[in-house]
Amino acid sequence: MNWRSNMKKLMMYMSAALLLSSCGLYNKYERPEVMADGIIRDPVAMADTLAAKDTTSFGNLPWRTVFTDPQLQTLIQQGLDNNPDLLNAALNVKMVNEALKIARLAFLPSVVFSPQGTLASFDGAKASKTYQLPVSASWNVDLFGNLLSQKRSAQMQLIATKDYQTVVKTNIISGIANLYYTLLMLDRQVEIITDMESLTKETWDKMKFMHENRAGYRSTAVQSAEAAYYSVQSQKVDLIRQIRECENSLSLLIGQQGQTIKRGTLAGQSLPTSFSAGVGIQLLNNRADVHASEMSLAQCFYDVETARSRFYPNLTVTGTAAFTNSAGGAVINPGKWLLSAVGSLVQPIFQHGQIVAGLKVAKMKYEQAFNTWQNTVLKAGNEVSNALVSYNSSSEKAVLDGKRVEVLKRNVEDTKRLMESSSNTTYLEVITAQGNLLNAEINEVTDQFNKMQSVVNLYMALGGGAK
Repeated sequence: MNWRSNMKKLMMYMSAALLLSSCGLYNKYERPEVMADGIIRDPVAMADTLAAKDTTSFGNLPWRTVFTDPQLQTLIQQGLDNNPDLLNAALNVKMVNEALKIARLAFLPSVVFSPQGTLASFDGAKASKTYQLPVSASWNVDLFGNLLSQKRSAQMQLIATKDYQTVVKTNIISGIANLYYTLLMLDRQVEIITDMESLTKETWDKMKFMHENRAGYRSTAVQSAEAAYYSVQSQKVDLIRQIRECENSLSLLIGQQGQTIKRGTLAGQSLPTSFSAGVGIQLLNNRADVHASEMSLAQCFYDVETARSRFYPNLTVTGTAAFTNSAGGAVINPGKWLLSAVGSLVQPIFQHGQIVAGLKVAKMKYEQAFNTWQNTVLKAGNEVSNALVSYNSSSEKAVLDGKRVEVLKRNVEDTKRLMESSSNTTYLEVITAQGNLLNAEINEVTDQFNKMQSVVNLYMALGGGAK
């Protein structure tokens, strides 16, 4: 009769487990609907969104394919090897991986070995010696998915942590590339300033000669030319300062003390000129931060499952095996084995509303995680759109500024000849023409840099750096 009763109880527990599994305690995370289509604006057309039909994304290219400058590749690799933020991100992955191991081990019985010995004497009688060598094992039977949901939550946390490691790697690659191209831009601007320094010095010398040897040329012309020469020199000093600061920042990023950075030239760079942004759903697959946000959402989903499982009984089976010479006060020699098994079922009834509140909080955190994920997707599309429009506008400006530079170069030469041969052209026109040329050349270099920076930003915005 006893075994029939036990069998009936077992069947009841199994039926309850099946019923609860149908209520969602054992469900796996499934991606909810998120606004992802048409989140990239066309940088040229009047349409609001970019209808990309191809599936090959520029962000899928390895960073060595995008950044082909050998010296830049060396710097990026040095940064990936030595940057402390990336090293710490790798340690975070290891720590979360250890937490996942703990969650997995929770499915196994916990085993405890606790030997004991007693020496007792009553009223001066001969002392009696007793001992116990017990080994106990306790197993939490996961009927209602509590341990399973905790393990799955830890798995999602590990994936999210790996994603953030990729985010750090992506930021390092982007930061090194942008600082490297900034140095190339500053180097080129120094070259332009140096040429302009020679040109303004030549103008100053001519002004002095004409003031000393030709009537009608006042000392104010010489003073203005001299001031223009000093202004150009001042700009050069400022550019050299920026170069030193940029080198220091780049040295810090690659994990070394501040020093001179070996580099190429702005004209020697070769970057992709055509891009495929890909469809919106690719951002979910390529962007590490987007994927990490979704994994945080999945973690919250399993936290909700864990909170639900706390409403149901907790079944624990404990077994003990002890080798002892003591049994109920009577001395047994030699020692014998003492075996026992205990099963306990704990059903929460009243816990001051903690379980209910825990479930409500878990659901609200899930909603917050979804909102964060949705915003991350929209932010990713916004970054891609900005990078595309920046590249296109910088390209157009570079062409226009290049034409402007050619015109102003001729204007400077023509103005100088007119000043030397005619009294109708004043020194002010020459200085103005030289100043316009300098600004145009600086702007042209800045446009080229902005194009390079847009390529870097677009590559990273599409999820590059994960390769």
